[in-house]
Amino acid sequence: MVARAAAKRIKRLPRNQADRIMTAIGKLPAGDVKRLQGRPDYRLRVGNWRVIFEMDAETITVTDVGSRGDIYR
Repeated sequence: MVARAAAKRIKRLPRNQADRIMTAIGKLPAGDVKRLQGRPDYRLRVGNWRVIFEMDAETITVTDVGSRGDIYR
């Protein structure tokens, strides 16, 4: 599941980057995934882009997508 704000950010990206990110999201929880310190979220690294998501026993919810320099602020 992708949150509305994350979906809007993905739509504004160039087509090739958006496709890479959507492919990586489709493969979750596989990939370069780490738990974020001090937060209940995880991050997925896709090149210079980061996908922030929450994961529980049944669902994975993508909450934000952004460049590696801006996403953690």
